[in-house]
Parts: sequence; C-alpha cells; structure tokens
Amino acid sequence: MNNFYIKCLKSEKIESGSMYGQFVIKSLHPGQGITVGNLLRRVLLSDLKGTAITAVRIAGVRDEFSTIPGVREDVLEILLNLKGIILKSNTKDTEFGRLKIKGPAVVTASSIELPSSLEVINPNHYIATISTSNVLEIELNFEHGTGYKLAGQTFCNKSQDYLQIDAIFMPVQKVDFKIENVYDNSNYLTERLFLDIWTNGSISPEDAIYSGSKFIIDLFNSLLENKLPQEINDSKNETISTPKNLHTNIAIEELHLSVRAYNCLKRAQINTIGDLLKYSPEKLQELKNFGRKSADEVFTTLKNKLGIVLK
Repeated sequence: MNNFYIKCLKSEKIESGSMYGQFVIKSLHPGQGITVGNLLRRVLLSDLKGTAITAVRIAGVRDEFSTIPGVREDVLEILLNLKGIILKSNTKDTEFGRLKIKGPAVVTASSIELPSSLEVINPNHYIATISTSNVLEIELNFEHGTGYKLAGQTFCNKSQDYLQIDAIFMPVQKVDFKIENVYDNSNYLTERLFLDIWTNGSISPEDAIYSGSKFIIDLFNSLLENKLPQEINDSKNETISTPKNLHTNIAIEELHLSVRAYNCLKRAQINTIGDLLKYSPEKLQELKNFGRKSADEVFTTLKNKLGIVLK
C-alpha cells in the first residue's frame, strides 16, 4: 500500500479574482504519476460544479438583436459581458437577481442585487455604459451545473421575455501536471507528481483538489458496491446515442464569423454547427440578407477550422 501524501506548495490570487495553486503528491510507485495526474486533471476540468447566468430579461427588449435607448452597447454585447461574471453559490437551487440603474452611469457586476446565497467574485467586471438619464433594468437567472451548456438547455422557463445565454459552469480553468523521478539512498525509485491548478475564483485550488478527490472516491466506491448512480447510467445511454460528428454541439460563436454572417445565422435559429450542417449551400443562400459573400465565408471557415466541407 502506498504512503503517498499531498502538499500545497503555493496558493495565491491573481488578476480578476482568479486563483492559482501548486501541489505535489509524493511517494508514488513508478507509472502511478501519469495515472493519478490524468485522472485528477479530467475530473477537475469536467466534473466540478459551478454557478452561471443562464437567462436574462431586459425591460423593453424582445430579442438579442435589439438596441436599448441611451445604452452604448447593443443587447448582444451586454449578453456577452454578462457571461464573464463569476459567481460563488452556497446553494444548488435556481436563483434570481436584479439590476436597475439610472444613467448616466457605468454598469458593473457590483450593481447587481443578489440573494444572500450568491456572491460576485469579480464585482468590477464591466457590463454596459448608460450615456443618458435612461434606466437600464435587467432580471437575471442563475443556475448550478457542470460543464458547458448551450442556450436553451438550461433555463426551463419558456417565456419569450427571457433571453438564453450559453453557460460556462466550470470553476477550474486550467490544470497542468508534471512527473519527476526520485531515487533514495538504496536506489529505490518513486515518483513525484506536481499539479498546477487555475480557478476562476469561485473555488480555491485546495477546495478543488478536495472536491475532485471526493468525486473519484465516491465513483469507485459505487463500483465496489456494484451500485452505479442513475445519472452515470443515463450518461452511458446518452453516449450510445451521441452523433458520430463530434462538432455538432459547438456553438457558432466559436467560428468567429463576421457580424453580418453571424446575425443572419442567429435569426434563422442556427445556434450550433449541428444546426448549420442541416443546411445545404443553396438553402443557406436563401436566408434573409445572407448573400454569396457570407456563404463563402461560412464554407471557408468550416473547412479551415473544423475540416468540414459542405456538399
């Protein structure tokens, strides 16, 4: 049995409320470093829960292509700015917040009225600028989840007043690891595993390591008891029915198209690569205000970035 242990070498805050931590796990047998490192890295990046804004309702606005009188940014820019707000939550329930401010003013995340269970990690995060005496009023929906969810997959309220936002729940932003060989006086070989963890500030690197380790322990305990949780069985069934095309769930924002081409696709409810692949080149050019130049841009981007050729 291993007598390995973990030690925190460094823990500090960096810009915009983010946090960084470095850890070392010692006394691993040869070959165990890569196994433990890969397992922790995958769990930390994909299985830890976080809180994010998933939908907003802006007074006087019906869709994301609108403009707000007296506000410098259009609605789409405001939605993108709201995605950058980092939240820490003490509950797993759906929560609501409110922002109401009269101009002229610079609106930041600190202007949002939140329930006691929520905290903004980056209160100076920019949202919008009101250049006149108009009032900007926004209601925000906060959800708890894992991974990355496309707009429409989270908030259950189908009210047309709410605008859906792609949500990034992942509290851990990056994980690196390296392995060193250690020889003792009797030339016995062991390994040291160094882990570098960056979080968005909603969780400390120490808590991330603890939560990730607990997730792994609970997972393997369920295997030992031969009682797989229902959600794992469900995910297995979903995996079987997942389309072979790995690009289908990628949001079209990742293509970085021009504003004209992007707006035309969004108006046609084309939100992902999977939606886009349902259209032939001829059908794409039939979209309103979507001409030959925009079509060529989409074809070239798909081919160069994803290796997809529309027939």
